[in-house]
Amino acid sequence: MKNSNVCPGPTSRRSFLKVGTLGMSGLSLAEVMRLRAAAGQVSAAPDTSVIFVWLAGGPPHMETYDMKPEAPEDYRGQFSPVSTNVPGIDVCELLPRHTKIADKFTLIRSIAHQFSDHGGGSKRFMTGRIPDTPTGTRNDSPSVISIVNRMREKFDVGLPNCVTMANGGRSKVDTYAQGAAYLGMKYNYFPVGDDPSSPKFAVRNMFLGKGMEERLGDRRALLSGLDRIRSEVDASGVMDAVDNFSQKAFGLLTSPRMHDAFDLSREPQALRERYGMHAWGQRALMARRLVEAGSSFVTVVMENPYISGVKYPKLGFYNWDSHAANCDLWKDAVHRFPIYDKAVTALIEDLHERSLTQKVLLVVTGEFGRSPRISRADTGNKGLRFGREHWPQAMSVLVCGGSIEHGQVIGSTNARGEHPRDRPLTPNDLWATVYKHLGIDQDATIPDFAGRPQFLLPFGEPIRELL
Repeated sequence: MKNSNVCPGPTSRRSFLKVGTLGMSGLSLAEVMRLRAAAGQVSAAPDTSVIFVWLAGGPPHMETYDMKPEAPEDYRGQFSPVSTNVPGIDVCELLPRHTKIADKFTLIRSIAHQFSDHGGGSKRFMTGRIPDTPTGTRNDSPSVISIVNRMREKFDVGLPNCVTMANGGRSKVDTYAQGAAYLGMKYNYFPVGDDPSSPKFAVRNMFLGKGMEERLGDRRALLSGLDRIRSEVDASGVMDAVDNFSQKAFGLLTSPRMHDAFDLSREPQALRERYGMHAWGQRALMARRLVEAGSSFVTVVMENPYISGVKYPKLGFYNWDSHAANCDLWKDAVHRFPIYDKAVTALIEDLHERSLTQKVLLVVTGEFGRSPRISRADTGNKGLRFGREHWPQAMSVLVCGGSIEHGQVIGSTNARGEHPRDRPLTPNDLWATVYKHLGIDQDATIPDFAGRPQFLLPFGEPIRELL
């Protein structure tokens, strides 16, 4: 696999309203609003939301939250566990900020499934269904994100209900199996692909219709000129020629609420630095701003940390796919883990400090864990590299908020970290918990392509320890 860091570069003045797409939908925001309006009138949204941190590639559970220092040498790895402020909970020594706030989150160590390919694993996790094929990331069933978008389509908060933030072209719906499948493209999330840590950050992926960007003239990026754009457009009378849905779409994109939610300059610089002045940190902070403003489900993809001026390390890799053939896990972790540690703990602390832990449920996970047995790759004169392979039979998930009890560990794996020893769970149990938090009935049905009713979640029970 080659480096997939895609950086679209600075935003031109004309690109603000240049033709873009909502994921792979090919639909303008105005067209999406037309389609959704057919379903009925909008209403106020319930005061619950989810921040979903996606660790693409599969983080190593035995280097993060489920270390096995007593396991054989071929399993235990090179890092040591350290105690946290909750007796009995240990984490990796490369996560020192986690040790200070273990009373503010909960770890699940016993989630597992059977799909070891990135595509199959992503589809299994993102949809809560057994995928038709074990590879590929084009969904045959809708992602949980699209289902949330569908079930909350009538809620008008002046913001997109579902937002995904990822690097450049990797914000497209088929990258991580986040597509809408038989729900239809109108239920894809709103993608944000630019780096919010950049002073030239802009929200793209939106337009009013074919040719409208030319009729409206040159505009600055969203965060630096929305008020002026609105006043100029209103004064020009151009909007009189645009239909009602395009006017509503433009009103959303230039609304103060939309403007404020994406404007990180409104946050104290000290808080921004606490998250980290890089893509991961600033996306996490923006996620908190979006759910606080009313978005229902915000995904933060923490895949490649080596952007925003962060140096790509020798023997590192762009995502969490730590095969020895890709990188040296130990060397990559020394650089990757501190960035992750800072961003995630800042988000956890921020949710607590702003009294958002009833409203917001935070979930941090990848598509699977890594193999307990260490793999090796001989690089010749550069020596051995060490890594771990795909391993869906065991993984660790961090959760916070949602009125859950913090400072606990749910489930465990066996002595070598190979599979759940007690309290075995599946991704569906996690999603059942998410749906319960959002007030969505998992037993509700939606028709598929053939018109057959499909349960939102075919199986799974809310995790009782989190309720």
